Amino acid sequence: MRIRHLPSDDSQQRGMNSKVDKKKLDELYRNYNRREYVHPDPLEFLYAYKNLADREIAGLIASCLAYGRVNQILKSASQVFKKMGASPSLFLKKATVESLRQAFSGFSHRFATGEALSMLLMGTKIVIERYGSLYKCFLCGFNRRHETVLPALVFFAQQIKAGGICRPGHLLPCPEKGSACKRLNLFLRWMVRNDEVDPGGWADVPGSKLIIPLDTHMHRIGIRLGLTSRNQADMCTALEITASFRKIVPDDPVRYDFSLTRLGIRKDADLETFLSGPSSNRSS
Repeated sequence: MRIRHLPSDDSQQRGMNSKVDKKKLDELYRNYNRREYVHPDPLEFLYAYKNLADREIAGLIASCLAYGRVNQILKSASQVFKKMGASPSLFLKKATVESLRQAFSGFSHRFATGEALSMLLMGTKIVIERYGSLYKCFLCGFNRRHETVLPALVFFAQQIKAGGICRPGHLLPCPEKGSACKRLNLFLRWMVRNDEVDPGGWADVPGSKLIIPLDTHMHRIGIRLGLTSRNQADMCTALEITASFRKIVPDDPVRYDFSLTRLGIRKDADLETFLSGPSSNRSS
């Protein structure tokens, strides 16, 4: 497997020579990495599912729809989960191509159609039938010797796409093409990490291998924190920012993702105030 447009392992490890105050980051984490600050965020849908088989399906759907205005994301995801009922895994087990097309015939989320959603769900169903779960599928592509989860993410996305009769379109990105794959990395953060915000469940995937979910907001934060100087919000930049965070927290480089992305979203959390606030114990 060849992954294009990605830096060497050495460049991933070096990261930037950032000036990030770990104490300030830890304070931000303590203040905002709380369940009470999740809404409005598609992550909130996962809390309804105690069963891992249901939660990983819900997480994949919620993350694939996590683009555009947040109110529309929540509305679209709610429509899907209402159709799927109390158990997404049971819903998919009983589903056929025609039943999915009928259930989601009127669905749309920005550029995504009911047909694309149906193909995503059919691909997911077939992967679960073939491997036993989404988790087991991901583990089949995962190797602890790899610097990050990227090769496993490529394998995972390819398996889901191969399972559908038609492609799910842009609902499921192509990691091998150099996209930052923010939504898939967001899904992995939810499924791998386990704290007050991220529910976890994929215990055999080390958090140290995760990649920062990079969008324009996190890209801007990364530049302001000196974690990257790259202008494109692509996979190279995501790996560079991740490498910088790994120098601060080697076993959990995406630890600060949720709390940092509250900056500029919440009225009481402002990026400029965070950057200009009192500083101590700066790392080089």
